[in-house]
Amino acid sequence: MESFGQLGFGLCLGLAAIGSALGIGAAGSAAAGAWAKEAKAGKNLNFSYIILTGMPLSQTIYAFALMQISLKGAVYNPEMLAVNGGALLSIGVGCGLAQLFSAWMQGKIGAAACRAISEGEKGLVFMIIAMGIVETVGLFGFVFMLRMMPS
Repeated sequence: MESFGQLGFGLCLGLAAIGSALGIGAAGSAAAGAWAKEAKAGKNLNFSYIILTGMPLSQTIYAFALMQISLKGAVYNPEMLAVNGGALLSIGVGCGLAQLFSAWMQGKIGAAACRAISEGEKGLVFMIIAMGIVETVGLFGFVFMLRMMPS
């Protein structure tokens, strides 16, 4: 059972990193297209796209924090890891999936926001708020799974 707990730690961070990469890729691709359009038109490149592109990274940080907290408990109490391997696997997968989908969807919203801004639309603050709502799903996934952590 000990290996299940260790697998949970890795899956938590790995799934979150996949989600962040997908989200950053979606928003970054849209930002690159918007920058190309602005450069061709002789306009200054819009820095706002950097903010929209970088936001999905935070979910990997949440997963890393959960993993670090979990590992600390397991290192100081190896019996906890052996006895609760299945629970730790479930917690890791649950948190990892919450981060994956939160980051991915956040990137999709960021991509739409980049396209909208490049078309001259206003409302960057509202777009960031929409991304923040999806961020909350990842934050809840982190906090709720942390509360489930065996002691």
